[in-house]
Amino acid sequence: MATTSARLLQLLSLLQCDGAWTGPALATALGVSDRTVRRDIDALRTLGYAVDVSRGAGGSYRLGTGRRLPPLVFDEEQAMAVAVALQAAPRSIVGLDAAAARALTTLLQVLPGRLGQQVAGLTITSVTNLWDLAPPPVDAAVLRDVATAIHRTETLRYDITGAAPGPAATLEPHHLVSWAGRWCLLGREPTGGGWRAVRLDLLTLRTPNGPRFDRRTIPGGDVAAYFSTLPDRGDNLDHWPCQGSAVVEQPAELIARFAPGGTRVQPIGPTSSRVTMGAWSWNGIAALLGSFDAVVRDAEPAALREACRELASRYR
Repeated sequence: MATTSARLLQLLSLLQCDGAWTGPALATALGVSDRTVRRDIDALRTLGYAVDVSRGAGGSYRLGTGRRLPPLVFDEEQAMAVAVALQAAPRSIVGLDAAAARALTTLLQVLPGRLGQQVAGLTITSVTNLWDLAPPPVDAAVLRDVATAIHRTETLRYDITGAAPGPAATLEPHHLVSWAGRWCLLGREPTGGGWRAVRLDLLTLRTPNGPRFDRRTIPGGDVAAYFSTLPDRGDNLDHWPCQGSAVVEQPAELIARFAPGGTRVQPIGPTSSRVTMGAWSWNGIAALLGSFDAVVRDAEPAALREACRELASRYR
């Protein structure tokens, strides 16, 4: 009985993590016969797990969705990952603090002794670093509604905080991206076909959603690589005491890869860009501009030009 129970837990872990499995592949992974795999699948169904099976050549098993939530199975690494995620998520999403704390308590109650002690000892204290340039946290309802629109391939209708009143903007939502403490939506414009990013904390969604759309492949096929080189990531300057800009003799795509959050990058030619950013002092902006390892010119306002001269004098 103990061996059978352990094998069922191992089978459940395999189905939870790796999608579809053929019967022979499961038999090999568990070290049993195909017949035993079929009996174990039936046992999981009896326990309330919905296991879908595709028949015929190349048939496979996949963990489906059921009407009731059966107990989940975590290995040690998964339990640690969940504990970290539950403590980190509330920092960037409004309204999840209490729910995340309850979920962590529930997790600790069902973990076995040694593993429970390890996870309980993983207490994280989040401290804000002002140079993270993180924006206000995202409303959990907005995150949920955007994710639902992505799943249903429904065009979003929305307004941007601070923008002039007017008709709703529209975007075909494709990917959620977490970057520099920001939740961003990467989508395709229904007219023109251009791709752009918007920050979720700046979105006010309108209802109902727009028409369905055909899902497209991101240019280059790599979401992270494409997003990291976007000059415009839907960002705006955070409320720093000092805000300034200058032309930097580097391509916008290169600057976008290394610019801190809250920076605006505007291409003005193939090898130069106007960079707008904020900091706690004018010298702070001057130092950040210098980090791009290129000629800096046409700085605005005058206080930023004076800061550049002061830093040059100090370094000499």
